[in-house]
Amino acid sequence: MKQARNTTAKTEILDLISQSEVALSHSEIQSLDGLCDRVTIYRVLNRLVEEDLVHKVVNTDGGVKYASCHSCATTHNHNHIHFSCQKCKSVTCLENVEPSFKLPKKYKVSEVNFTVSGICPKCS
Repeated sequence: MKQARNTTAKTEILDLISQSEVALSHSEIQSLDGLCDRVTIYRVLNRLVEEDLVHKVVNTDGGVKYASCHSCATTHNHNHIHFSCQKCKSVTCLENVEPSFKLPKKYKVSEVNFTVSGICPKCS
């Protein structure tokens, strides 16, 4: 793996995601930031995922959003539920809700992505 570089774009994008209460899509980051072009934003987002600083959330409509790793202080773990609001389209990490499931023998899990859809408290 390449050595982690702290560029201005990486720092700004990480700050933006970390300060957001909801997961952000590439287009939301691009429209809010204006710091760099869309390709650079994709590269920075991929690097942040590789470095375990943010995680990808696949929304119920197939879109990808990025959320900060708030609860990964000691052990990196993203096995929590993501809530997708059908009204405002926000995606929120519910870090205190851990999904459970059983797989048949010989299946090995490398990544879990649980997304539940409904109406968030702000839209209720």
